[in-house]
Amino acid sequence: MLKITYFVHGTTFDNEQDLATGWNQGELSELGRRQATELGKQTAQHRFDVVFCSDLKRAIDSAELGFGEKYTIIQDARLREANYGSFTGVPADSFKLNLDEYVERPFPGGESYRQIEKRIASFLAEVKKTYSGKHIAIVAHQAPQLALDVLLRARSWEQAMAEDWRHRKAWQPGWGYIVADGVPG
Repeated sequence: MLKITYFVHGTTFDNEQDLATGWNQGELSELGRRQATELGKQTAQHRFDVVFCSDLKRAIDSAELGFGEKYTIIQDARLREANYGSFTGVPADSFKLNLDEYVERPFPGGESYRQIEKRIASFLAEVKKTYSGKHIAIVAHQAPQLALDVLLRARSWEQAMAEDWRHRKAWQPGWGYIVADGVPG
């Protein structure tokens, strides 16, 4: 069994303008920098064996600000946000209301949610071998978190998208997941 606590990166300038950052690096805003620093304080009671983050700047900076003084941080490209292709940098509400259209079909010039699911499953398989019996933290983005819901909570992509805490603005300092024996990944 592997225990995961999942954290989302801090607010970016793109987030504040409601733009879809996708595979762009993204820069934390002042609010995002404060959020990341506070997250480290809010979760000080937790003990992680390692912290993973995507290789995009906004996740790296969030992980470093929140956990860099306490933990080894490992970047992994499989934890990236969705590649929105031609939707990168455009207003999120111009396409994010219909994300379920891209479960099987890739974003124009980008990737599908099934492709994201495969890369997260690959990540889980690797960390499960190396960190079985441990507690890891992940700092990443929306699409990888939805993939965890699909892979580890038996949700369909449509359910995961509909139940996404972002619709309710119900942020919390970490979401727990368990990778049990026999679970995909």
